[in-house]
Amino acid sequence: MEHDYQGSCLCGTVRYALACAPKAVTHCHCRQCRKGHGAAFASYASVPREALQILGGIAAIRDFQSSAQVVRQFCGHCGSTLFWSRTTGDFAGWVSVALGTLDTHFVARKHKHVHGESAAAWAQFNDPAFAPAPLFDAEKTI
Repeated sequence: MEHDYQGSCLCGTVRYALACAPKAVTHCHCRQCRKGHGAAFASYASVPREALQILGGIAAIRDFQSSAQVVRQFCGHCGSTLFWSRTTGDFAGWVSVALGTLDTHFVARKHKHVHGESAAAWAQFNDPAFAPAPLFDAEKTI
């Protein structure tokens, strides 16, 4: 199978491929994503779980259960955040890929910012995407 999208961690130990184009990009401002990325927000895109293939370094992948329904995965050698997924619910069959680890050029058709109410006070953006949005059900959003 030819993979159009490939990625890796910082040290190159973990390598992965996606069998389909990622879905719309989500920039998450929740506290967990900010802490996990060490940044103002985390950028992810989701694919069906079966579309993710680990090409190398599977033994280096570490899991961290950050909440009752979310598992985050990272490289045990360099610490790069790689993926997160829900363990239950409507989206348990999907995995979100940390876009900073994608090595293949990718242009998303859609972008969304979520959990803006949790945005870091020190991060200032002059972008209409940061305007207050209607509340949504996080359980129904990937």
